[in-house]
Amino acid sequence: MTERERFRRALLFGRPDKVPLSPGGPRRSTLAAWHEQGLPSEYGPGQWFAYLLSLLGLEAPPATLRVDPGVSFRMIPTFEEKVLEHRDGHYIVQDWMGAVTEISDEFDYTYIRNAIDFVTRKWHRFPVQSRQDFEERMRWRFDSHAPGRFPEDFEARARALRRRDYPVTVGINGPFWQLREWLGFENLCLFMAEDPDFIEYLVQFWTDFVMETLQPLLERVEVDRVLFSEDMAYKEHSMISPAMVRRFLVPSYERWVPAIKASGCPIVEVDSDGFIGELIPIWIEAGVNCCSPIEVAAGNDIVDYRHRFGQAMAYNGGIDKRALAAGGEEMRSEVLRVVPPLLEAGGFIPSCDHGVPPDISWPNFVEYTRLLAELTGWL
Repeated sequence: MTERERFRRALLFGRPDKVPLSPGGPRRSTLAAWHEQGLPSEYGPGQWFAYLLSLLGLEAPPATLRVDPGVSFRMIPTFEEKVLEHRDGHYIVQDWMGAVTEISDEFDYTYIRNAIDFVTRKWHRFPVQSRQDFEERMRWRFDSHAPGRFPEDFEARARALRRRDYPVTVGINGPFWQLREWLGFENLCLFMAEDPDFIEYLVQFWTDFVMETLQPLLERVEVDRVLFSEDMAYKEHSMISPAMVRRFLVPSYERWVPAIKASGCPIVEVDSDGFIGELIPIWIEAGVNCCSPIEVAAGNDIVDYRHRFGQAMAYNGGIDKRALAAGGEEMRSEVLRVVPPLLEAGGFIPSCDHGVPPDISWPNFVEYTRLLAELTGWL
């Protein structure tokens, strides 16, 4: 069975020969700790997993060139990146999204392009403060026909992807995530309460832009999963009420999901940190059939969710990172509580419930991955 077939069957409640082995990925600080704990220093971000597989007696997948569709949903052009001030061990910068952001001077502004570690930032100002800001500073940067939106060799990539044996995921910012980047979290919530028409206008714009960009991709590439990034929950609740989710966000999902599934893509996943128990029923209503990472410390219990929502929702993640850090019997107990019953029902790829933090030691991670490999059919 190919990697692509396993991925689809695992999340669609089928019966793969093996469930994808996906223990979770370390950040830079985690790898640095692991290099002090037994992972040879020559095995960096692109090599550590192959080494781990070798420790387990497993062969790494053959190194084959993987083609990415290369379609960008980001703003074109981006804002000028520049340092505005350097003080007290921090840079204050204008980032590529137009926000004024403060970060430690251990990093420079390029860090913000793609986060590489568990680093807290402080936002001073967001690019959109008003309707006028949006029209003048932002709207024109999201043109679905802008040069660079699709790579020049897109048709060749699409042809190559017809012959692949690996899954392809297309990632899109959901409406909550995208409006938060434009407005900031606090202003987004205030506008939802005080100027809901403006929020509906922005959501409609984003929904249209995504649809206009996504449709040509879906017509040429049979995608396996479309992933909406949202991050819209705290430890115990959603960041906005279920009523607000239905009013402001569901219209986007209801426009996108039918088009995605009509193209032959069977998996629509929402990624949101925090407690998602009150969001899952809404996502199901909107046609979403998978979610991640199901953070246990936020109050999520993936076993309970399976009882409550059955085969209407598949899961990626769900293994408590705190138990992995503890290791030993605590780790085994939590993995065995979660993984076997979920795998029996299907619709599950077990993984750490977020990025792997540095308090999960290399020996503990190896032990955990060995157990996971046994449970998923690799050992």
